[in-house]
Amino acid sequence: MGAENTSPQGMTWLIFVFMTIISWGLYGIFLHSGQIAMGDAVNGRYKAFLFVGIAYLLTAVLGPILIMIFNGATWTFPAKGMWMSLLAGFVGALGAFCVLLAFGARGTPAVVMSLVFSGAPIVNAVVALSMHPPAGGFASLRWQFIAGILLAAIGGYMVVAYKPNPAPPQKTVIEQPAPPQAMSGDTHHN
Repeated sequence: MGAENTSPQGMTWLIFVFMTIISWGLYGIFLHSGQIAMGDAVNGRYKAFLFVGIAYLLTAVLGPILIMIFNGATWTFPAKGMWMSLLAGFVGALGAFCVLLAFGARGTPAVVMSLVFSGAPIVNAVVALSMHPPAGGFASLRWQFIAGILLAAIGGYMVVAYKPNPAPPQKTVIEQPAPPQAMSGDTHHN
């Protein structure tokens, strides 16, 4: 790593990486909590996803527009850039929707998100390397990189193999109404 990458200005990207880790780390549990809070066992996940879409609109549409206006950006968009970005948005939204479907199929946030965050880097590495091969070819990949990919796969396996058991369902006690008692002055003699 050169000196330009270790200077405070050269490491700004790492701050954003940590912000993303925190954001996406919170995403699954907040989404699951929102789904449950909808109080609709059948459609709660879709209601929650609707509000995820509203949040995306506010964050991913209005935010860049304001920044581009502030920066005086041109409003030309090359076709390839638009289509690749739309594809990225589609696969991102599809992934978020599939997380909800996993929750609906009795996946828990701890297991679902752990698998997502151990499996996604593997997919990313394979696709990124095929789209942008390393300068020295695949033989130039360092053993530490390969070990990291293998460790992510092993971690995903271990999460599934040793996932925590859910708590037993709580028993609901239904109180029976007390039997009516005879009133003291209401005795009948035959």
